[in-house]
Amino acid sequence: MFLDPAALAIVFGGTALAAALRTPARDLGRALLALRVLPRRRFRADTRLDQIAALSRIAARHGVHALDRSIIHDTDVAAAVALIVDGAQPQAVVDSLDTARRARIERHRLVIDCWNGAAEAAPALGMVGTLVGLVAMFTRMSDPSAIGAAMAVALLATLYGALLANLVAMPIATRLRAAARAEAIERARLVAALAELAAREAPRVRAGGRFPSEPVAIADDEAEDAEHAPRERAA
Repeated sequence: MFLDPAALAIVFGGTALAAALRTPARDLGRALLALRVLPRRRFRADTRLDQIAALSRIAARHGVHALDRSIIHDTDVAAAVALIVDGAQPQAVVDSLDTARRARIERHRLVIDCWNGAAEAAPALGMVGTLVGLVAMFTRMSDPSAIGAAMAVALLATLYGALLANLVAMPIATRLRAAARAEAIERARLVAALAELAAREAPRVRAGGRFPSEPVAIADDEAEDAEHAPRERAA
């Protein structure tokens, strides 16, 4: 009784078309892929802080160049450690993390805007479906058997638009915004630890650090890191 193919096509198809027209294809793909993070736990920086502490011990024992062979899953931490190995000043490391943070916030904002746009377009497309149904009804007044189907399109389109906006698109945007805010706060905790490591190791790099005789690999203890960032080697 509450399923009408014409109303579904107008609302869902129209909302998808509106999102595709107002959002670049890359950002639209990211918005769809962002659905994977909804069932996950909120981002926590604890495992990354533990890894930075381990890297600090390795650098103190074997020299900062030992970190060049460390396996680091998080891309931001990997880039910062690469700068530390190259002898960058603490401010350069902080600037690199800040640039990565701003880029991530912008990507999150574009994804959230995509879902907010869908939430705005769905009720409007529901109203379009209502108008289409009313037009079909008025053009078939001479056929009583067709009036019911046209009226169903008119009413169900409004219903679909309201449900799509308030039970799908808007909740997704709200949850993604909360997850992005939590990640930004947690990643801010990494800055001080990495800047401290850079401040300690920069003079030693300029003085000439010693290379370890064997590679030293450091990996996160939890599989959560593999979900948040691809495995990389610090350059």
